[in-house]
Amino acid sequence: GWIHTLLEEAENERMHLLVFMNMFSPGLATRLAVVGLQYTLVALLTAVYVIRPQLVHRFVGYLEETAVQTYLNIIKHLETPGSKINKEWKDLPAPVIAIDYWRLPKDASFLEVVKQICADEMHHRDVNHEFASISQKEFNPFVTEHIKDADQAAEARKLGQTSNN
Repeated sequence: GWIHTLLEEAENERMHLLVFMNMFSPGLATRLAVVGLQYTLVALLTAVYVIRPQLVHRFVGYLEETAVQTYLNIIKHLETPGSKINKEWKDLPAPVIAIDYWRLPKDASFLEVVKQICADEMHHRDVNHEFASISQKEFNPFVTEHIKDADQAAEARKLGQTSNN
């Protein structure tokens, strides 16, 4: 089924949110706007998903493409000396939550985190466009990735390692 892929995406998006909340402490107005939009979109997208799931996956695929373009723009400005974002964010260290989640070097920068998030969004875009293009009854084309990940986790456990090492 598709559930493992969709749950993996949801967990990954949750980590993106936690990283940014950890970095920038949004104010009450931003938090209320996010919560309000979540309630509205969950209701709307659930109704559409019941009728035509492919439409929701296509919409999310385009939404993810917008996120990719946004992150690429942030990366460009972060790497451009003299830009406002470069001046304000170039020396920001990666938060511990991001270092642990993506297994980044202990001295990783926020730029490295943004690049990782951008790569994640590219994957989400591709997954959702793929799911929009196939029937829900078709085989999950991403299941081999899940099997490989499970095999690697089992091997790491045998060696006495955890996923955070």
